[in-house]
Amino acid sequence: MRQLVITIMGLALFLSLGSAKPISSLIEPNIIIIDRLEIEILGNSTIGKYSCSNSFTYQDTINLNSNTKNSLKSEISMSNFDCGNRIMNKDLKTTVKATKFPKSTVTITNIKPFGTNYKCVLNFRITDKTLSYQNMILKTAKQSLEGTVAVNFSDIALEPPTKMGGIIKVKDEFVIHFVLYKL
Repeated sequence: MRQLVITIMGLALFLSLGSAKPISSLIEPNIIIIDRLEIEILGNSTIGKYSCSNSFTYQDTINLNSNTKNSLKSEISMSNFDCGNRIMNKDLKTTVKATKFPKSTVTITNIKPFGTNYKCVLNFRITDKTLSYQNMILKTAKQSLEGTVAVNFSDIALEPPTKMGGIIKVKDEFVIHFVLYKL
């Protein structure tokens, strides 16, 4: 008899917890909670493609359709980018003058729904230059919001790196891919 009572209580508990909603569905639809930020730099050189990334914990809340908190701002350590090998890591740090400008800043403001995605204003400060993008699209993925901007080294007054007397050259244009991971 005691075992039957325990079984029934266990079954009742399982059914009640089994119908529990995930935390993301309990949050108001006009609120986006960001848990992590990833920035990836993608480009080409005369010997192929390259990719450097920096991913870090970043927790913030975006209130859509609100004047209270509709922006994100984060500092990014330029020394924490990983390009896949030590030499490329060093070249990136030298190119972006990481000793003189150790941090870059990403500011995303005026975030508004745009169909199934979002529009925003992006300001990206690297070295002593600020790049501004109006009406940047943040695409909605299952667990993230993602945006991409094309940049030239010349836009930020930097020279693309070269090696071996100019035999290996990095192309002037590169892409910055932003990923805001949601809870």
